Amino acid sequence: MSRLDRKKAKKKGKWKKIGIFVTVALLCLVLSTVGYGYYQYKKGMELAAKNKNSIIVDSPKKIEFKSVDIPNKTNVLLLGVDAHKNGERSRTDSIMILQYTKNHETKLISLMRDSYVSIPGHGNQKLNAAYSFGGVELLRQTIQENFGIGLEYYSIIDFRSFEKMIDVIAPQGITVDVEKSMSSHIGVTLQPGVQQLHGKELLGYARFRHDARGDFDRVARQQKVLNAIKNEVLTVKGITTSVPKTLGLIQPYIQTNFSSFDLVKLGTDFMLRGKNNEIKTLRIPQDNTYVPKRYDNVGEVLELDIEKNREILQSFLN
Repeated sequence: MSRLDRKKAKKKGKWKKIGIFVTVALLCLVLSTVGYGYYQYKKGMELAAKNKNSIIVDSPKKIEFKSVDIPNKTNVLLLGVDAHKNGERSRTDSIMILQYTKNHETKLISLMRDSYVSIPGHGNQKLNAAYSFGGVELLRQTIQENFGIGLEYYSIIDFRSFEKMIDVIAPQGITVDVEKSMSSHIGVTLQPGVQQLHGKELLGYARFRHDARGDFDRVARQQKVLNAIKNEVLTVKGITTSVPKTLGLIQPYIQTNFSSFDLVKLGTDFMLRGKNNEIKTLRIPQDNTYVPKRYDNVGEVLELDIEKNREILQSFLN
């Protein structure tokens, strides 16, 4: 081997060692970030456990749910439900799909509960009846059949748990611009203006629908509330601390098929890479793609142009 060849080989070996060092250093950084995030997640769970009077859900139940893994995307079914009465499963008050992509985009879709759809084994019914008939798995099947959207995870929270959860993660309240006076059937009275809403007030704001646009404005408020909660969480100092600890705090209040590791991993990634991205929102059905109707055995419904809404939804997500 010539002197020049030996010099090149030596230089190549040097850069190879540097490359290995950098790779190992980056791997250690990632592992330490996730590890510290998991530690903070556990600390959050410990804090929640100390607040015993606030814990509504002791542990997630075994729920049937056939996950659909989608490459480069995470689709989560978010459900808000009334507390169960006499052991019966209630209908869902809010139905949303949250998508987080490999490119760190966040999208949120609200499916209106009165949408008239085909429910497997039950014929045409309101969308929110699917959960009452067969739980989260039947609702997953219904969304897949009507809109062609696969879901990997679910998260369910009832209203009492929502109130308590908000008061735990944001003791000073969540900042919301209340657009009008509200009081009918929400258990609180709200006045217009920017203010800090605590759990019961925030829930009342998200549930209010006794105005001219009814459920349509309520869906918009629910999306607004989720965005406000996100902003509150992300203002807490510490990139690897706030989100994991918050996830630990809320864990006792929700039922979900997320593992602790998956929650921390996704939450930390969102904090590091997706926190500055705007949440893109969509409502289904879209304007001019439905007609209000009434059926004797169902009541007032929104009869959808299923194909058109399916196309809009898939285009938005994909």
